Amino acid sequence: VQLQAFGGGSVQAGGSLRLSCTISGLPLEEYAMSWFRQAPGTEREVISCITGGGGSAFYDGFVKGRFTISRDNTKGTVYLQMDSLKPEDTAVYYCAAEGGRYCFSGNGTDYWGKGTLVTVSS
Repeated sequence: VQLQAFGGGSVQAGGSLRLSCTISGLPLEEYAMSWFRQAPGTEREVISCITGGGGSAFYDGFVKGRFTISRDNTKGTVYLQMDSLKPEDTAVYYCAAEGGRYCFSGNGTDYWGKGTLVTVSS
């Protein structure tokens, strides 16, 4: 199983980035997918999750209305469109495959990808 996040970079406040996470080795429709982020000196936190079939998505309050999660199971890819970026969005972003089709099921996270750094300057 391999997960790889990419698409990070440096952007000015108010700008946009689109992160992608490619997944191989999993029956992707059986796994909810999440994006986490970890800023320096803080714990990793979940910011968004999408169910295995893509029918439902959830967002942390800090990103709701600015970020959009989506997935294309035929391409083995999950996306995170990030708009209206703020300096406080600066972090390493990780994608993860959850333990089941549904978000926050209590089954924990099964697989993690390597992170991609997003830096937002004011």
